[in-house]
Amino acid sequence: MTDTATFTATDHALMAQALRLAERGAYTTRPNPMVGCVIAHGDEVVGEGWHQRAGEPHAEVFALQAAGERAKGATAYVTLEPCAHTGRTGPCADALIAAGVSRVVAAMRDPFPQVDGAGFDRLRAAGVTVQSGPLEAQARQLNRGFLSRIERGRPFVRVKLATSLDGRTAMANGDSKWISGDASRLDVQRWRARAGAILTGAGTVLADDPSLTVRLEDDTPFVPPLRVVLDPGLATIARGRVREGDAPTLYIHTADAKPPREIAAQRAVAPADGSNFDLRAVLELLAARGINEVQVEAGATLAGAFIAAGLADEILLYVAPVLLGDQARPLFAGLGIHSMSERARLKIVDARAIGQDQRILLQPAPAA
Repeated sequence: MTDTATFTATDHALMAQALRLAERGAYTTRPNPMVGCVIAHGDEVVGEGWHQRAGEPHAEVFALQAAGERAKGATAYVTLEPCAHTGRTGPCADALIAAGVSRVVAAMRDPFPQVDGAGFDRLRAAGVTVQSGPLEAQARQLNRGFLSRIERGRPFVRVKLATSLDGRTAMANGDSKWISGDASRLDVQRWRARAGAILTGAGTVLADDPSLTVRLEDDTPFVPPLRVVLDPGLATIARGRVREGDAPTLYIHTADAKPPREIAAQRAVAPADGSNFDLRAVLELLAARGINEVQVEAGATLAGAFIAAGLADEILLYVAPVLLGDQARPLFAGLGIHSMSERARLKIVDARAIGQDQRILLQPAPAA
């Protein structure tokens, strides 16, 4: 058990600082969680750090290096329970103990099976005061993808769409370039950069030939997301920009597909009912590959399938001030809603102007 005593304003302020540090690793730490650490005597910060890339030192190590001898007797504020196992790096709990910190405050316990309380236990056994809980909701939000993979066995799913004011995503002939403006398309790159995978369907590849790569304006470092194409019969295996560039590509197909011998791309088999994949099985397959967040960028059918299956955790919607008319294609297809009582309820989490467009972030509303 950890001591969950009341936290001071300083505790909250320094944990907030640690969370800001953690967020710096949003594009580079996967499959690991984002973690930040601040080491302080009272309100005097003597060291800080964040986990920068998987396989490299954790946040606590960087903060301890910065603090040096001043870590002794200090409080370490960490956004996630310090690890107690040896992976590609050593246990952070041991590093904190060796440095002589007297107190560790963590925003939350780490549900990863090889940690899950073991870090707290090791610290307490060494005489370190351990407390947890300040800004836990914010810490969970920051690492929603990692936590989804560990706790639910599947990645966090974000469905990205661009729509006209009358709820249309493309003309009847499939032409969709461009509904949203330049600012929105640049904004999407930031969301892509934090995703472990960008997922689309064969129909989108054949119709739009997307590259599904990250194109940031600056030199911000990022790990290229895995490009995932749901292609039952591998109709797109030998074509399209999705095969080009440095980002890896994974084709998911049905068991009866016949991949060519010379196939160079990664591929995996997922169960399907005809050409309709078991999307939960697809997500479990991606979780097994260490994918924390999936961004779905697809047409109305696949986007609707994720909604209908209850697998869309978030909808990232760009609304452009244009009208496409009632013959254009809708946002979602196949929802099977036939009465007002069956309507899907959503809550707006965030709404803001992006250039001339409105960006609306929505999540499923809790059941009444």
